[in-house]
Amino acid sequence: MDIFGIPLPALLAQLLLGLVNGSFYALLSLGLAIIFGLLNVINLSHGALYMLGAFATWMGLAYFGIGYWPMLLIAPLVVGAIGIVIERTMLRRLYRLDHTYGLLFMIGLSHFLEGIMRSFYGVSGKSYSAPEALSGATDLGFMVLPNYRAWVVLVSAVVCFGTWFLIERTRIGARLRAGTENPKLTEAFGINVPLMVMLTYGFGVALAALAGVLAAPIFQVTPVMGSNLIVVVFAVVVIGGLSSILGSIVTGLVLGVVESLTGVFYPQASSTVVFVIMAIVLLLRPAGLFGKEK
Repeated sequence: MDIFGIPLPALLAQLLLGLVNGSFYALLSLGLAIIFGLLNVINLSHGALYMLGAFATWMGLAYFGIGYWPMLLIAPLVVGAIGIVIERTMLRRLYRLDHTYGLLFMIGLSHFLEGIMRSFYGVSGKSYSAPEALSGATDLGFMVLPNYRAWVVLVSAVVCFGTWFLIERTRIGARLRAGTENPKLTEAFGINVPLMVMLTYGFGVALAALAGVLAAPIFQVTPVMGSNLIVVVFAVVVIGGLSSILGSIVTGLVLGVVESLTGVFYPQASSTVVFVIMAIVLLLRPAGLFGKEK
């Protein structure tokens, strides 16, 4: 069976590829949206922190013999701790300054982290094999589904919507939002706002690292693996709405599929379709699809 001249199995394979890419977009844009929405900081170092998560996974196996499953927890915790140190020692000093200073700091931090990893490991990629339990593929009849890619989609969906529920539907999330909207009043109720800010930034960074762990068996682990990706992820956040967590998740998944299907029907536009959509959305709805107009 063909659809617009494309065999159905090939189309479904591209759909799966789009879901996998969209899962990474959703996870990364989720962390970016959390940090911006709650801390009002545009974290352009997010791609470098994603790279650190992938490298932490590779180094865990290469140097310490720690396999994939423990690193799903260890890598986000380690990179999240690095994020907390960055927030406590450097980023916190910039909160009261113009946003331009924070933006420039994040760009510099990104280049610094990439430069450090490049000096140790060069620019050649490091390979990392998927765990044996997730190797191989499942024949669905109409297509062959790689087990690891299905795992990536599942984990990303669970983490993304679990995080959305935590922030938007629980008391902890309500305190986080209150602490960023009116910190002085929130502190008057005995809530430690600086601690909440620190943990929020660490959590957003940990989400980027988790995406890096998931990416390690699919992509080559390189110091620059996050450089190009962060540009697309930032576009995803803008389209969904800079302060909308649900918007970032949904937009990331949808745009991953759109980008992949565009590669089937019009390959020349596959690398630019996200930015074309961003331009259209900004013209029609500057706050983003899920953002709130002020």
